[in-house]
Amino acid sequence: MLQKLFKAILTIVGFVVGYGAYQLTCYIAAGRGFDMEKNLSLPENVFIAVAFAIIFGLIFYKLAPVLGRRGQKAADNIESDLKKASNNDIVFTAVGLILGLLVAYLLTGLYSGIQIPILKVILNIITYLILGFLGIVIATSRGKEIGSAILSNRRDFMSSGRTGKGKPEAVPKILDTSVIIDGRIYDILNTGFIEGPIVIPEFVLVELRHIADSSDSLKRNRGRRGLDILNKIQTEYGIEIYNTAEEKSLDEIPEVDVKLLKLAQIMNGKVVTNDFNLNKVATIKGVEVLNINELANTLKPVVLPGEEMIVSLVKEGKEQDQAVAYLDDGTMIVVEDGRRFIGQTLKVVVTSVLQTTAGRMIFARPAGDK
Repeated sequence: MLQKLFKAILTIVGFVVGYGAYQLTCYIAAGRGFDMEKNLSLPENVFIAVAFAIIFGLIFYKLAPVLGRRGQKAADNIESDLKKASNNDIVFTAVGLILGLLVAYLLTGLYSGIQIPILKVILNIITYLILGFLGIVIATSRGKEIGSAILSNRRDFMSSGRTGKGKPEAVPKILDTSVIIDGRIYDILNTGFIEGPIVIPEFVLVELRHIADSSDSLKRNRGRRGLDILNKIQTEYGIEIYNTAEEKSLDEIPEVDVKLLKLAQIMNGKVVTNDFNLNKVATIKGVEVLNINELANTLKPVVLPGEEMIVSLVKEGKEQDQAVAYLDDGTMIVVEDGRRFIGQTLKVVVTSVLQTTAGRMIFARPAGDK
């Protein structure tokens, strides 16, 4: 039924196109000095017009099956592309098309002085097609950047309107899995040192849920601790769960850490982590990172060589006659010649301090030794 209806509609279109071809023939003939309406009788003109309409109607009727298959295939491709496209892409495409057609409408006014109607029609069609296509291309390729710039300018304007200053809004802080499980991010937020929206990518939330459902009891406890921390942060500060399904560039990346860095580049945000390796990769990719471990190491009290402290030696060191102790903040103290004092509380003298991005180690010796 639909095929017959399609053939009928296409045949009618063929009749109309045929009549248009007859009118075009009359115009061309008149330009060559032969006026068909004056030199031919009315029945002859009607016969020629009907002949044109019937010929083009038959052509379109014969082409209907081929055009139907091609049209169905094109429709399927469009439907498939629309399913893959995000809502933002569809909106940007529509806006780009509308703007392109609006510019084309303004430009076609320049063709009003052209006296040849068929040339004017052709130029109008070409202008609309080119500018409509350019509008779609520009909107889909640069739409996110343009939207982000407009949103950023709007936020800056609103901020300056409230404060009287052009102070930009704080950038988003994107939390990774390790810093959520660690839990110290909640205490840092309580101090007010981190500003701006707190963002949790959806793939981080999925990874955290998988850890909480792990068969390994240690991983399961860490995952549940992370979910508890998220609940606290959500209750007191609010969390933006970023839906990454709309970002096609992230779907092609399997690694969570690489996805995290890519998202930070898209959002112009900073990654909050305590993962040493992620910190290094982020530095290479030019992504700003807030490392919780670096912050903790920076806030540790400064210990200078020659200072004395009292420590409890708990185990042997890697080297011979070494013993190991720990401060309350977890800093390791390696005591030379302290093996015989394991299990005792001892006064030691600091000999050197090794500070790295991964942590800090203090080397010492018993206070009575030289």
